[in-house]
Amino acid sequence: MAHTLLDDVGQVLWVGFHGTAAPAQLRAQIAAAEVGAVVVFKRNLVTQVVHGPVPQEVVDVAAVVELNRALHTAAPAGAPLLIAVDQEGGVVQRVRAPATQWPPMLCLDGHPAPDDEALAAAVGLALGRELAALGFDIDFAPVLDVHTNDHNPIIGDRAFGRDAETVARRALALADGLARGGMLACGKHFPGHGDTATDSHLELPRLDHGWARLESVELLPFRRAAVAKLPMIMTAHVVFAALDATVPATLSPAVIDELLRKQLGYHGVIVSDDLDMRAIAAHYGIADAAVRAIRAGCDALLLCRDEGHQVEARVALIRAGERDSAVRARLGESAARVRAMKAAHVARRRAVPPHGLEVVGALEHRLLADRVAGRG
Repeated sequence: MAHTLLDDVGQVLWVGFHGTAAPAQLRAQIAAAEVGAVVVFKRNLVTQVVHGPVPQEVVDVAAVVELNRALHTAAPAGAPLLIAVDQEGGVVQRVRAPATQWPPMLCLDGHPAPDDEALAAAVGLALGRELAALGFDIDFAPVLDVHTNDHNPIIGDRAFGRDAETVARRALALADGLARGGMLACGKHFPGHGDTATDSHLELPRLDHGWARLESVELLPFRRAAVAKLPMIMTAHVVFAALDATVPATLSPAVIDELLRKQLGYHGVIVSDDLDMRAIAAHYGIADAAVRAIRAGCDALLLCRDEGHQVEARVALIRAGERDSAVRARLGESAARVRAMKAAHVARRRAVPPHGLEVVGALEHRLLADRVAGRG
């Protein structure tokens, strides 16, 4: 089936929204296949504080299910929508109780091999089952960054370990569990955010490590992820001087196309980190960044907060695709990868439907979380 430029641009734009219900405008965009995926954040979930000995923020599970149902059913036949969420454990888990609250994955340091790997796989399976039951399709996890800098303000205990081999073992075990639980996993942040001393949400980090160091530390987990055929890898808004000293990885053909796609042999979907982050938006502007990211080899562009930016990116990609055959070809390649991933995911869901809501916060999952955290 032939797809138009507008069809292809729609597949590569993955967006966030504001409010706790699916906005009419967003549902209309989904129905017109102008959006390939939606990212759900804590701001989109109905919550309340339950007071007790320890006050706890609780999510309205029924509202989450209804939100995801409304988003999914807005999609036209033949162009299914994916719904993504960041649910790593520790400080990064958008869905709070009664869903199981997982400890930070660096807690796996408290368990010897091979128990650590088995626990990571069990967490992935439990996490995947809970998210699938709630109507999600993608978990932006696992983190493949190596925790080598105690002053890193953004990774820290989100990492699976302090050396590359350990991170690769544990993180890919969790990704395998997520897949068995019915979720699409996404490794992040290529080519490695673990040693930065600045937060790319706020500014543009730079790493000056040489190739030998990058090869042995930062890149190793991603090389293993490529071999394991992880369905998605997310880029980092970080300048790596040894790879491309001029632009951050997300916008660099040398990093995304040459290194990740060709040298590491990765064939899955490459997702940009959020282009609304200041590391990109404040330095390049959204229109330019969107086109650069596609040229570099990204397949999906995250635009999670600013609706004006989403419009800018869409217009810029359409215009670039109309004017430049190379951009048009790249958009076609990216959209084809996204469609293939969606088709495979839909087929798996049909073959093995998600568990019911009884798995959300199940006792066995909470006991597993306690064990990982060293509480039981």
